[in-house]
Amino acid sequence: MNTTNIDKQNSHLDLSDPEVKAVFKLYQDYAEVPYISPERDLEKWVTGVSIGSEKLVPKRNMIRYDEGLLPGHLILLWRINFGTFTNTSGCPKYFEYDYGINGAQALDEIQEKGYANELSASDSLPYLNAAQLKAILKQYEIVGYSKLKKPELMELAKKQLTEEQLAPHFKIRGYKITPSGEELLLTYPEPVEHHPKKKY
Repeated sequence: MNTTNIDKQNSHLDLSDPEVKAVFKLYQDYAEVPYISPERDLEKWVTGVSIGSEKLVPKRNMIRYDEGLLPGHLILLWRINFGTFTNTSGCPKYFEYDYGINGAQALDEIQEKGYANELSASDSLPYLNAAQLKAILKQYEIVGYSKLKKPELMELAKKQLTEEQLAPHFKIRGYKITPSGEELLLTYPEPVEHHPKKKY
């Protein structure tokens, strides 16, 4: 059984389970077995593979780079670089089914390694709409905002309120790729080149 790096993403699996064994058999010649979510219906998925309605993760997506990351981590960084990925975005299923990674875990890993950072509340103001910004300003009895547009509201909030004042009022936070993350994408362009393109 291929148990290479099993501790990194699949330590939750019961290797004595016949359904788990069936999955591992499909990936026996891979560098490591892709992430398998606890919620996945393994019997249904294995049957789907056998009849062609489901597919295996491409072998190239399960080869780690020298940095210990998989191609899926690079795709996540690429998504973050668009400036639209937040802590409320959720991780698309393709991270598991096409790239073999646990998206939420991968997000933590790229931050721990210094390739991306979660933005502060102040820097996450662009993810709020004008009504939400006005509600925050009103709560702190700041005046003169009623006719302002969103960019002006954000500027006023940044000028008048501290990070400590802003943070409790909304949970959404954006992410920003770091220079190290940008360099990583330039070093390994292949995952993005192979990824189906659409506007994010």
